[in-house]
Amino acid sequence: MIETIRTLFNRDLNRLKIEIESYQNESKIWHIEKSISNSAGNLCLHLIGNLNTYIGAQIGNTNYLRNRELEFSNKNVPKALLLAQIETTIQIINDSLTLLADEDLKKEYPILVFETKTSTEFLLIHLTTHLAYHLGQINYHRRLLDR
Repeated sequence: MIETIRTLFNRDLNRLKIEIESYQNESKIWHIEKSISNSAGNLCLHLIGNLNTYIGAQIGNTNYLRNRELEFSNKNVPKALLLAQIETTIQIINDSLTLLADEDLKKEYPILVFETKTSTEFLLIHLTTHLAYHLGQINYHRRLLDR
């Protein structure tokens, strides 16, 4: 199961890099229009913060400190920096998941994320779907607004 989760994170984080790289006009990464309330850049920062918090800090003991508000208020981070942060996140995910054994997946995740405690397995699967959800939003954002 850990290898499956690692494969999904690597696949989708590499797709995230491709999406960000694919913007022809770098300023459009931060563009919002009409009812689109989150830019691709802010969604990217949110994914980086989310994964570094729940996998890096909690499983990998990286001491990452999240500023969730900044994930949505920060603007105009250079494309190259976003790509570097994604690459760092990929490494942190891989390093952190290496620390887990299959029996660790059934254990209770160490912090309360939802209304009730969950297993580590549940949270990791949730994080893969959360990544895929926002990845789809970023893809759509790019195809709609990067003209």
